[in-house]
Amino acid sequence: MSIIEVEELSRRFGQLVAVDKVSFQVAEGEIFGFLGPNGAGKTTTINMLCTLLTPTGGRATVSGYDVVKQRSEVRRSIGLVFQEPTLDEYLTAEQNLRFHAYAYKIPKEIRERRIGELLELLELTDRRKSKVRTFSGGMKRRLEVARGLLHNPRVLFLDEPTLGLDPQTRRHIWDHILALRKQNNLTIFLTTHYMDEAENSDHITIIDHGHIIALDTPDKLKDALGGDVVTLKAEDNDAAALELKEKYGLSPLIQNGAITFSIPQGERFLPKLMDSFQSHLLSIGIRRPTLDDVFLKLTGRAIRDEEAGSKEQMRGMAMAMRRRHGR
Repeated sequence: MSIIEVEELSRRFGQLVAVDKVSFQVAEGEIFGFLGPNGAGKTTTINMLCTLLTPTGGRATVSGYDVVKQRSEVRRSIGLVFQEPTLDEYLTAEQNLRFHAYAYKIPKEIRERRIGELLELLELTDRRKSKVRTFSGGMKRRLEVARGLLHNPRVLFLDEPTLGLDPQTRRHIWDHILALRKQNNLTIFLTTHYMDEAENSDHITIIDHGHIIALDTPDKLKDALGGDVVTLKAEDNDAAALELKEKYGLSPLIQNGAITFSIPQGERFLPKLMDSFQSHLLSIGIRRPTLDDVFLKLTGRAIRDEEAGSKEQMRGMAMAMRRRHGR
């Protein structure tokens, strides 16, 4: 059963087509990774799904509700955890949650029980009366996840949920997210710059220049690269890349001072390459493909090189949801 259905969804800003007839479905209970370079149309698509931006074409439903005709119902069915912090740091943890509960008109008897449950689940009970300004970055993100889940949404939108956190804290937050998903059959719509996080997705969609250019499971996306990934550096990378293209029919990419290409049975290809390659090599390596390689192959850019982007817009989204909720 699909909890999000998108059919030829489009958005124009004057002559600029930011999103151009994208279509995809998200199954209930899955983690859906939504990836793309900065300016590819990710934020615009999410804004339309969260009812913060009206489509100029196509249609979309979230939890069975039309994002244009049933905006209030959509908003009640989703939770939002965005890249930019939106907590009030001069309030305590429970005050932040209570303010959110008021915005969503959660009855008092349910509100207090739910606040207690989520603080315990995300290991923040002992800090419930502490002001948020005293929290670490990881604690703040956990509190934002708790806030996004307070009104029992069916879909949780996570935009860069662990950006800037250390690997151990990121893993800890994901342990909580995965437990919540299993416990509540929660659907998670995820954007991230960390490809190890994207590996948690059941399906991944890659968008670029407003178009969907890939949609599949992580394993199938990696398999589609066609083999092992070879990385080499030469004295003249441009000349080496041209030789790889002309002599071996490969499609090499130059990124961060190195050349990468995919080849079936790479361990058998390398001896042949070493015997006949004319360009002077400085180093060479081989490995199995990753989602970083998929992203680089499809977009021509590494996702880690993209700027966070659209910060001012993302900073206001959660506040806009509160202001508009119920109107």
